[in-house]
Amino acid sequence: MPCPVLVRNLYMSVDPYMRGRMNEGESYIAPFQIGSVLEGGAVGIVVDSADDKFRVGDAVSHFCGWRDHALLYAADLTLLNTERVAIQAYLGALGLPGHAAYFGLLHIAKPKAGETVFVSSAVGAVGSVVAQIAKLKGCRVIGSVGSEAKAQWLREDFGLDALINYNVEPDLEAALRRAAPEGIDVYFDNVGGAHLEAAIAVANDFARFPLCGMVGQYNGTPTGPSNIYTVIAKNLQLQGFIGINHLDTWADFTRDMSNWIAQGQIGTRETIVDGLDRAPDALIGLFSGENIGKMLVRLG
Repeated sequence: MPCPVLVRNLYMSVDPYMRGRMNEGESYIAPFQIGSVLEGGAVGIVVDSADDKFRVGDAVSHFCGWRDHALLYAADLTLLNTERVAIQAYLGALGLPGHAAYFGLLHIAKPKAGETVFVSSAVGAVGSVVAQIAKLKGCRVIGSVGSEAKAQWLREDFGLDALINYNVEPDLEAALRRAAPEGIDVYFDNVGGAHLEAAIAVANDFARFPLCGMVGQYNGTPTGPSNIYTVIAKNLQLQGFIGINHLDTWADFTRDMSNWIAQGQIGTRETIVDGLDRAPDALIGLFSGENIGKMLVRLG
């Protein structure tokens, strides 16, 4: 019979996909239920254990955030190695956001050295990792951001080649053409809407588009790109994906990302909000651009 493990949560994740779980209808993950505790990624420390697979003091991750403590079983927990990286990295660059960046860029887009990669929401948990991996692969990288402070961080810390501040340059297609006069070969989509339209317009023939998220449309009525026919004319590859459907790549991802972080080749940054009572504000803040890097709620 399974034996319980009590975990004190230290950090929990808030992520854009949670907005979709507030809607009714079929999706890849069940909607939140009214009257039930919300759930999401979290990391913490084992404080009591009746299972010999986990000891008091072990660092673990699980999917029962939105609470200070979680009573779980071994099958629900993943033991973490925190010798080389901070525990909260397992909610960002070493967690599902980092895996989405890794899989979407390397397994769908498959960028080649010298190609131009455009990343929307390049300052977010996924986009900032995409941009850095693309630089590691020898690509020219363009990112879109919502403020000059965010652009400065990406430019100075990660060496992005061009930044588009969409709040200053609302004509995204014109801005992207200036940033990529020879066109783009990869577009990693986190935003949708006008970003996707601009990327299609500026794409080179046979460009690859991993479609990871469309955060710009989560609070409204989704609309498709008006220039969708160009996808055919240019032989573009647009592929949507959900990272949890590709967990067969998780071991390779963990190995590579752990090494990149430990060697200083991938940098991490978090925006941390303190206290479970402020978790709703942190989630809402994702949609108004309040985060730089991964948005986390510190619980303990």
